[in-house]
Amino acid sequence: MMNKTSLSFSLYSGIAALSLLISGCATNASRAPVETRSDNPAISVAVNEKAIDSSISAKSQEERVQFIILHYTAIDQPTSLRVLSQKEVSAHYLVGDEDPVKVWQLVPENRMSYHAGLSEWKGYSRLNASSIGIEIVNLGFKDTPEGRVYFPFPQAQIDRVIQLVRDISARYQIRPEYILGHSDIAPQRKSDPGPMFPWKQLADAGLIPWPNADEVALRQPAYEVQLPDVKWFQQKLAQYGYGVPQTGMLDEATRSVLVAFQTKYRPAKFDGMPDAETAAMLDTLLASLKAK
Repeated sequence: MMNKTSLSFSLYSGIAALSLLISGCATNASRAPVETRSDNPAISVAVNEKAIDSSISAKSQEERVQFIILHYTAIDQPTSLRVLSQKEVSAHYLVGDEDPVKVWQLVPENRMSYHAGLSEWKGYSRLNASSIGIEIVNLGFKDTPEGRVYFPFPQAQIDRVIQLVRDISARYQIRPEYILGHSDIAPQRKSDPGPMFPWKQLADAGLIPWPNADEVALRQPAYEVQLPDVKWFQQKLAQYGYGVPQTGMLDEATRSVLVAFQTKYRPAKFDGMPDAETAAMLDTLLASLKAK
């Protein structure tokens, strides 16, 4: 049987032990994680965690952003802002058409916007994930009894587009042939930014490829004498980057791709028919890219 002194000592010891336990738990729970760094700033070591060494960088890598895709909104500026910020579609940037021209960033560049949809270029598909989308406020076109009429782009707006494209392409080292219109990457369903968009100004700014006029004039006479067959056009368009069927037939899908190409490089005539000038432009563009 335990006497009074022994009982008091045991009770005191138990309380003391419990106090130490509780104190230790509280101290551990409130202690902030401690991070230390090695002499190499690329290596971070956290207590109780395995270190991740980022001191070695792989040679085979590139930016995730590979493309810049240009669109027109086909609606006015207030509606464009509302649709692109509140609906299921979006873009990284919106370039307004009011004076002074304003540019909005609606999606951070490190996040994906929903602007390209079902798309393809040079074997890449679903380009939302690898592109920066730029929407340009423009009403597109209207159909009249005299035919379809396209709306022009104010020069101040084009100046802002060129400035924006130059900045993005420089930061991500985007290839000139990867600066495209929506109609380039989705020619079966899209026609923007349309024949009024001045692609030649982007070429003059050194941003995109352009068929040299002298080279086109030099090559065109041979194609006037002997126009290549449809299969040739399909192969050349595919080499340039377009998603085009290889059927050897002038079907609607092939004509749609020809319209996209002609709208960009020969907006005065984009009927979707293979002709000598289109052949010469294709040949010249491919030769210039191969030379690089």
